[in-house]
Amino acid sequence: MIRIELETIGKRHQHLWTFRGIDYVFEEKTRTAIIGFNGSGKSTLLQIISGYQQASEGKITYTHNTAEVASEKLFNLLSIGAPYIDLPEELSIEELITFFSPFKAFQQGISIESFLEISQLKHARNKSIKQFSSGMKQRLKLAMAILSDTPLLLLDEPLSNLDANGVAWYKEMIDTYTSQKTTIVASNNIEDEIYFCSGRININDYKK
Repeated sequence: MIRIELETIGKRHQHLWTFRGIDYVFEEKTRTAIIGFNGSGKSTLLQIISGYQQASEGKITYTHNTAEVASEKLFNLLSIGAPYIDLPEELSIEELITFFSPFKAFQQGISIESFLEISQLKHARNKSIKQFSSGMKQRLKLAMAILSDTPLLLLDEPLSNLDANGVAWYKEMIDTYTSQKTTIVASNNIEDEIYFCSGRININDYKK
């Protein structure tokens, strides 16, 4: 289980603050949406939480099973699904899973075969990822993130490139596989993306 505490987090680009003064606690197994208009800094905050970017000011404390975790160790505890994550497009799904499995295991009981079934990509098992449509790539990214055996799940605009069937699939994935995770979703306040989130951080409230 993981808990994250933000203390006066701010991000500045040159002389302009993207946001400033965010205080928030993500308790264990809670679901929270980061909302705001395009370009407001949602993805930036999500990447700061992930440790990929550094905040310009403030402090983040990560606690896993009552022990504090250094930010450089956070990688082992989180999975992230986002449209801007690059996939090695020369690989097939099976090759991708084989490559990444030593770094991030799937939840118990998830094999390559069951992954293909759950992701609804079994028909594409022998194709290289470069042959996938944008929707198939997004489904693959989300399945890799959601099915990983990590206590922290970060999703950035997860419905990007998904059609109506993809939206229904996403909701089923969330309802089935994320109840034991601390989940944070960056969204343009699209209800189908954040319907399950009880907490809200509105980036527009932290403009200075």
